[in-house]
Amino acid sequence: MQKEKTMRRYSLWTLIGVLIASFYPLLMGIRVVVDMIRLGAIDQADYPKYIIPYAPISLAVLTGVLLMPHLIPRRKRFTVRSGYLIAIAVFFAFEWLFEAICFVKQDSSRYSLGAWQMFSCIQRSIPQRDLTAIDVLTGNYNPAFKLHFYLISIILILAILNSIYGFGQMVHTGEQKRRKALVIQSVCTAMFLGLCILACFTAFWRDGSLTVSPLSAILMVIFFILLGVTLGMYVGSYLLEKRKWVCIVVPSVAAMLTTTFMYIGELILLDGKLYVLGHGDLFHGIGTSSVSLADILTILTAGLVTAFLCAVIRRPKPLPQQSV
Repeated sequence: MQKEKTMRRYSLWTLIGVLIASFYPLLMGIRVVVDMIRLGAIDQADYPKYIIPYAPISLAVLTGVLLMPHLIPRRKRFTVRSGYLIAIAVFFAFEWLFEAICFVKQDSSRYSLGAWQMFSCIQRSIPQRDLTAIDVLTGNYNPAFKLHFYLISIILILAILNSIYGFGQMVHTGEQKRRKALVIQSVCTAMFLGLCILACFTAFWRDGSLTVSPLSAILMVIFFILLGVTLGMYVGSYLLEKRKWVCIVVPSVAAMLTTTFMYIGELILLDGKLYVLGHGDLFHGIGTSSVSLADILTILTAGLVTAFLCAVIRRPKPLPQQSV
């Protein structure tokens, strides 16, 4: 009875906390819907930057939190993880809904929200491409650039809910075996989310050229590494009692693959190019590619940091007692 009461209290405070943290993106989402109903489009001056994907992410996490009191007491892994799948489905439903039915009005023309988002990205921080503004606004571009948004969104949803559900399971069962992993996971997730928010408002101070400033380069490298580490720790938190190589190697590989996929998204977004993080051989493309040694080291660092953290949180099996 006491555990149920504690679980209800945890669920309520978690819901309140998520609502507070999601206040701005949810408010902007409501404003967009109201403008669409009243005016049929959002005036470009009133367009809330990055309503997608952050409003759908907030709705997805809220859905997961609302499901938590019904999933955790069942104490089955698949039942709990089904909350992640439902949350991701909610994200894509609202993401595609916003992109399909919402329009931004510029002068006498209307453009889809997805196209306007791409246009805003190019205007703010992406170097000149072969695409014209009309190409982008009319949807004449490779939609694969959204790999960036979808990858980041899914990782944020998984990492946030993994922390919330994990601590919820601790509250419900009293088991502490995942505590250290969840603390590290939560710290990584908070840092990564903070960088995402910073990027929304500053785009890491990129000026529209491929060669970025030292500050921008440092922030971008940290962003890429944290992206991989956040997913790696999500994977690692479920492998604590596996063999040592499984607990360390699998999350590390997951982290490196995640960072690699992010680089692939960059290549798509920048027409086969990557941002140049500095001057010298370390930052020049290898051969005819735009992938530099610095980029490869960034990917490897994501794996190494994940491996180190997983080694720290791994719970060694107790040695068998010898009979006297």
